[in-house]
Amino acid sequence: MRVSRQSVRAALVTLGLIVSVACTRQPAKPAAEVPNLFPRQAQELIERNRGNPGFVVLDVRTPAEFAAGHLPGAVNVDFRSPAFQAQASTLDKGRSYLVYCRTGHRSGLALPILQRLGFTGLYHLEGGITGWQRDRLPVEPAPAR
Repeated sequence: MRVSRQSVRAALVTLGLIVSVACTRQPAKPAAEVPNLFPRQAQELIERNRGNPGFVVLDVRTPAEFAAGHLPGAVNVDFRSPAFQAQASTLDKGRSYLVYCRTGHRSGLALPILQRLGFTGLYHLEGGITGWQRDRLPVEPAPAR
């Protein structure tokens, strides 16, 4: 098999272009780290923002979990719903959000999605509502005893 000088030259030029693009490409900027708040810290944040329309408590559990008890004043957008991203994208990106779920797993998965959608004022409730209730903090509606 005989290779012409012209095809070798074309291959080298193409390879050079690929290498130069690869070397000058900026790495993706990592998402800003979201502060993890323990339940008492989250309660303080909620108290400081009482009456502030620019602050929202966002519950990403299922509607059934939400109905069984949630943080006072929380709004629900189900992370497990196929429409999660579409529903989340309708939220006001200029507000701050304290995001939580049952234990912190789903909310931890939801945070990077919210960041990709353009949300910047995010906080994460460490331990979710389970940790919140362990610290005997209020939920609404109050669970039956």
